[in-house]
Amino acid sequence: MTFRQKRITSTIIFHLVVASLGFVMVYPILWMFASSLKQSNEIWQNQASLIPSFYWQNYTNGLKGFGGVRFTVFFKNSFIIVITSVIGQVISSALVAYGFARIQFKFKKPLFACVIVTLMLPTQILAIPQYIMFQSFGWINTWAPLIVPSFFGYPFFIFLIYQFIQSIPHDLDEAAYIDGCSKYTIFARIILPMIVPALVTSAIFSFYWKWDDFFTPLLFVQDLRKYPVSMALKMFADPGAVSDWGALFAMSTLSLMPVIILFFSFQKYLVEGISTTGLKG
Repeated sequence: MTFRQKRITSTIIFHLVVASLGFVMVYPILWMFASSLKQSNEIWQNQASLIPSFYWQNYTNGLKGFGGVRFTVFFKNSFIIVITSVIGQVISSALVAYGFARIQFKFKKPLFACVIVTLMLPTQILAIPQYIMFQSFGWINTWAPLIVPSFFGYPFFIFLIYQFIQSIPHDLDEAAYIDGCSKYTIFARIILPMIVPALVTSAIFSFYWKWDDFFTPLLFVQDLRKYPVSMALKMFADPGAVSDWGALFAMSTLSLMPVIILFFSFQKYLVEGISTTGLKG
């Protein structure tokens, strides 16, 4: 076998292995989509099948919702909660990161260490103290516990944006100071436009995590009309009755669409934000 033949063979094997691994990763999504177009009794008869029956009634039934509330209401709730939270997390995290990266003040290093340490705290540890605090504020059964904390920064995004700002040369700040710019002007006109990839990366991750969040709404939201999509999907699976699996998979497919659209629309910024974070200029 010649060198060229070996190279072609190795390339074919490589692509086959990658395609196989890719199919294994995408298979659950394909199965969910195929199941959303089958009748409920068909879904479990041939569980491995990816051939749909094109039973579009599942989407109609799913959008009807339950308890007199259409499923579009849950989508609206999720978008309000998620978009507001994303804006709050990105803006507040960028401000905090800029303060740690560019402004000198007492106890800067210990405070930054405290911010990083909070990354190690599991959400479950904070659940009881947060519930007691939000209950004293009268925020139970409202969206406030889901939105307001987002406006006080998020440790992972603070660290991500901090690393990105560190890669920007300090000479730009000094030149701006000479021209009479304040710290706020430097942040708004110089730093902010240069950290767009980090901001977009933070926004995408924030959107993903908030959209998929089930635990937090479960703790604080009790009114059916205030449920986000993550909680509404659980209502289709009823252990005490016959579950409408077709409608569940149909609404699960629709709930996945914003995530997929967001990823393919901003994947350029996502890759750039992750790949350049931490590089010193």
